[in-house]
Amino acid sequence: MWKFLISINKKLVYAIPVMIVLGFIFGKSVGGENVKQLKSLILPMTFLMVYPMMVTLNIKSLKAGIKNVKLQLTTQLINFCVVPFLAYGLGLWFFPDNSYMALGLLLAALLPTSGMTISWTGFAKGNMAAAVNMTVIGLTLGSLATPLYVMLLLGAKVDMNVVLVMKQIMYIVFIPMLLGYLTRSYFLKRMDLKEFKQRLAPRFPALSTIGVLGIVFVAIALKADKLSQDPMVLWMILKPLLIIYFVNYALGTIVGKMMFNRGDAIALVYGTVMRNLSIALAIAINAFGEQGADAALVIAVSYIVQVQSAAWYVKITDRVFGAPEKEVA
Repeated sequence: MWKFLISINKKLVYAIPVMIVLGFIFGKSVGGENVKQLKSLILPMTFLMVYPMMVTLNIKSLKAGIKNVKLQLTTQLINFCVVPFLAYGLGLWFFPDNSYMALGLLLAALLPTSGMTISWTGFAKGNMAAAVNMTVIGLTLGSLATPLYVMLLLGAKVDMNVVLVMKQIMYIVFIPMLLGYLTRSYFLKRMDLKEFKQRLAPRFPALSTIGVLGIVFVAIALKADKLSQDPMVLWMILKPLLIIYFVNYALGTIVGKMMFNRGDAIALVYGTVMRNLSIALAIAINAFGEQGADAALVIAVSYIVQVQSAAWYVKITDRVFGAPEKEVA
């Protein structure tokens, strides 16, 4: 079973579209009112998604991250001073009559970094330590900043309960983070770090994948009727997403080449482009009522763009930044 789950985790580029199709079929078959019962699965699926990721994160890396102030500061400036406002502007432009779809773009932009940041940085042979730091710092800052940004930018257009949003973030970010840290500490008292990384660590992202796919399934099932009535809505969602990711990759690449070495530049790109869509999706569905399903649809489609673009960027990394030093003749 573990080999199967790990293989799915490595093939999200295929698994997510499959779940989108299955979610659509299920939503149309079961019917709108019955599908709403699936919302009760969101919180446990979110926990299943976030908690395993936290077990593999070394929270102590926050201290190490301070040592590379220039890289970490540049990353977070892009994450919180550029990308959210780009998403906000595109949301107003493309969805002038649907503030909740604009909210979906904004939520995706406000929660940077995920396990994907570390994974794709590793695939591209970038600075893995820096990527871990970016993930911990970005997720913490994003969780704290999200209610404030949404309130200031879209508070007048969406029905937002700040307390409820903060509670959701506590339930799906900080409690799993604490439990993940305790679980990691428990295992490391009983085995060395090398054994933990080889035997147990690969299993946790595989568990997280179940939660990711489950949430995508529910998000699409909830909007199946709307998608069937207006399939062009997918193209309307894809257009701003493609712009956001293109600008994000271009900005990260240019800044990385100008300011950092190869390893740090790659970490910068993936530390700013990869968004924690799973947490954004859970917040959209849990904290914004029925209308939050529109936001969730935007975030669910973002998975396709994010995973596919990350895979493509790995293939051109050596041409953009040059080969790793050990491969240079």
